[in-house]
Amino acid sequence: MKIKLSWIPNTLSLGNLTMGFVSILISSESTKSSDNSQIFLLSGFFIVLAALFDGFDGMAARALNATSDLGAELDTLADLTTFGIAPGHLMYKMILENYKMDFYGMPDFLPYGMLIAAIFPICAAYRLARFSVAHDPASFTGLPSPVAGVTVALFPISFNIALIPEFITIPCFVAIALLMVSTIKYSKPQVAMRGKFSRSRMLMVLLGFTVLVYAIGWAKFPWILYGIAAFYVFSGLISFIIHLIQEYKV
Repeated sequence: MKIKLSWIPNTLSLGNLTMGFVSILISSESTKSSDNSQIFLLSGFFIVLAALFDGFDGMAARALNATSDLGAELDTLADLTTFGIAPGHLMYKMILENYKMDFYGMPDFLPYGMLIAAIFPICAAYRLARFSVAHDPASFTGLPSPVAGVTVALFPISFNIALIPEFITIPCFVAIALLMVSTIKYSKPQVAMRGKFSRSRMLMVLLGFTVLVYAIGWAKFPWILYGIAAFYVFSGLISFIIHLIQEYKV
């Protein structure tokens, strides 16, 4: 039965990969001669959609008792595509594509914006490889790649990129990438909630969240997602700072 049902979580992982690939294709359609805000918004949306597939594949594997080494490797490859390569490509097309340098009379010979964009997939690949080799069952070491990828994907969804100074967006992009390979501990929500929420309570939480979204309107829903992602990113940083202060006092 384990072998027969393993196709379900594996299909969800492949759905994750497909959404990431589609995001790359969509952002590739942007041109310098037109307004690309809707293209970037749609590209980011597919990364966010892929995060749902990524969340459900593990849940399905555990619920069906269909976990396998193949499924784990497939999930890793899908995450690298969707939360490493796709966000890096999206940021390159949005901002970094214009960062080029002349070299010995040859205009735009050194597109160093590519190198900045490459930081994201590099850090995602290292973080995923480190997780595959060894990981703490109680917490994440470094910012999880899905959270990092979704945080970047929410840029064009939640904000007007043209109105945000690039000296803010680019450092934030690099900082999110570096957080993936850091040793900062991030909590695992599924571990924290295990045993504390029954199915009925979980349904009540989902119902309450749905009512909240309906009350504030779908137009502001991306702000909720971005707020949740930002809170999670800063939670690890704050815990790290508190830990340093406590060690210094000792």
